Amino acid sequence: MMKLSGPDVARGLAGTLPAGAGAETWRLADAACARMPTPLAVLDLPALSRNAGSLLSRAHGVPIRVASKSIRSREVLRAVLAQDGYSGILAFTLPEALWLAADDAFTDIVVAYPTADGPALRALAGDPLAASRVTLMVDSAEQLDWMEASLADVRRAAPVRLSLDLDASWRPSVAGRPVGHIGVRRSPVRSGADAVRLALDIASRTQGTRRLFTLVGLMAYEAQIAGLQDTPHTGNRVADLAKSQLLKQIQRSSMAEVAGRRGDVVAALRNVTELEFVNGGGTGSLELTAADGSVTELAAGSGLFGPTLFDGYSRFTPEPAVGFAVPVVRRPAPGMVTVLGGGWIASGPHGADRSPVPVHPPGLSLLGAEGAGEVQTPLRGAAAAGLRIGDKVWFRHAKSGEVCEHVDALEVLDGGHRVGTVGTVPTYRGEGKAFV
Repeated sequence: MMKLSGPDVARGLAGTLPAGAGAETWRLADAACARMPTPLAVLDLPALSRNAGSLLSRAHGVPIRVASKSIRSREVLRAVLAQDGYSGILAFTLPEALWLAADDAFTDIVVAYPTADGPALRALAGDPLAASRVTLMVDSAEQLDWMEASLADVRRAAPVRLSLDLDASWRPSVAGRPVGHIGVRRSPVRSGADAVRLALDIASRTQGTRRLFTLVGLMAYEAQIAGLQDTPHTGNRVADLAKSQLLKQIQRSSMAEVAGRRGDVVAALRNVTELEFVNGGGTGSLELTAADGSVTELAAGSGLFGPTLFDGYSRFTPEPAVGFAVPVVRRPAPGMVTVLGGGWIASGPHGADRSPVPVHPPGLSLLGAEGAGEVQTPLRGAAAAGLRIGDKVWFRHAKSGEVCEHVDALEVLDGGHRVGTVGTVPTYRGEGKAFV
């Protein structure tokens, strides 16, 4: 089993993470993987360990539930959960949760998004072990109606565990009138009254004398804080500074609003039911959400791998722990090479910040007219002249989890060498699994 390095975790806890990508990391990775076929992806074990320690330091003692969509490797999830301070999985689909729940390393799994998978729901309800380990997310009576209908013919030993998803977006107002929506479009549940109404609905649903569901938790993800860089780097120093100041003010105001509202909702819910957990935050907001006394646990995943979308935060600097390599296959013009594939585009709004960034050899860049392509990616720069057919070009990915959808395994490196008995750790894809 892969283990995180104690001294490296301690360095992360002490707040001594190195800043920037570190050209030496990729030079060593290139040397270690020189004879390996491409495409391939590497996991730098010391960097992962230090990132894990940094997240714990920022959480100030509040437990961290690991977001599996950002990792997508059971072996990596096991290694992180073995560290004190990490507890439970925040999964992204019910079939994934069922798969994880069959492993005794994963006994507390919250599915962060509602499900509409009837067979998976019936499998959960019919499996006492899985039902005790998995909690589903809901935010409406309509979802409860669908779940009740799907379970009409299923005999169960225990109610299905549920959590409410509280909308944590910010809706600023002027003179009492809303003037916008800042954040993601998730749940319609915003107030204590909304939450209590749904909690009572959950409690009222029965099959004969047995309750269908039991409410055990609340989740509120502040995407406009946790997932939005507050120090953008576009190259325009004046514009970047102005935007950064605006973003920081928006995030301060938003955090104050959601913390107050979340506390009110938790208090209202506890008048009608006991809550096992109140989950909040993400990699980008751990220290802010940890200060909210109504929150019992945090969520994080991307900060373990340190993708490029987390390079622009003022409160922390994750260390790049994952990168991928693709081969040079042609030279279309002087000062230019083309690599095979490379278009591992991150989800979200279309833009340059969703593209992978070439990091080794240094001095290469994407072409604005083509970008990163499905089957080929042209690159220009001084380093192109020194590259030969078959050489590797290394990239950092914009978001964490999606890189693992492209490879069967992560090559585990430590100090530029493949880790002895570990070598590789399989991704979900490498274990024959694809979710969503």
